[in-house]
Amino acid sequence: MTTRWDPTQYDRYKAWRERPANDLIAQIPADLRPREVWDLGCGTGEQAALFKRRWPDAEVCGLDTSPDMLAKGAARPEAVRWVEGDAGTWTPQRPVDLIFSNAALQWLPDHEALFPRLAGLLATGGVLACQMPVSYVGDQHRLLRETAADGPWAERLAGVIGVRPLGEPADYYAWLAPTCASVDVWTTTYLHALEGEDPVLEWMAGTGLRPYLQALASEAERSGFVDAYRARLRAAFLRRADGVTLFPFQRLFLVARRA
Repeated sequence: MTTRWDPTQYDRYKAWRERPANDLIAQIPADLRPREVWDLGCGTGEQAALFKRRWPDAEVCGLDTSPDMLAKGAARPEAVRWVEGDAGTWTPQRPVDLIFSNAALQWLPDHEALFPRLAGLLATGGVLACQMPVSYVGDQHRLLRETAADGPWAERLAGVIGVRPLGEPADYYAWLAPTCASVDVWTTTYLHALEGEDPVLEWMAGTGLRPYLQALASEAERSGFVDAYRARLRAAFLRRADGVTLFPFQRLFLVARRA
């Protein structure tokens, strides 16, 4: 089942979601002068548009599985080529100078094969820059899986595939080093200070919660599932006296340059 994405809900925490992308972009080698750039899992196109402004002579392409996300990207003024497709099977017509992906490849399986394949699609001196949430082990996803397995919906949700566990940082280095002259891998934990009644639930409503709700048959069942998940989240992520809920969020980054 293909998960439908809601650009408005996803952008609700836009400032928090954009910061890791900007932190990744800052590590792209300054001497890179790309002729062709692909943003895999481009979402609403924020970074693809930025790349077009940064390198106006380059062909910049944004790839995503969601027509709704791509439609929002296409409304931007920058001359980006928007392509509906799956990053797991995407193959460019020629070697690419920059492959960028922000918070998308964690949804794909078999990173041991995926990342060497992507590196192999780079031109000589080309760069693979990727950021992925280390979210499978986070309380928000652990509680989501527990809620799915504990209730009248358990059988229907048994086959839902959410985010997948990532490899260790050393794994990504090992997978990329045979092809790349340099591989830089690091992790960062952001401490998000979120406001609102159920901010972690709202965060998850834009991402990891969506495939579970899509698999449920009725609005009543979806409402019951959300209520059960909300109760677990409230117990795990306590709202402070000042109204803030602290939400630690770890992400893995890598920048690799082809030899």
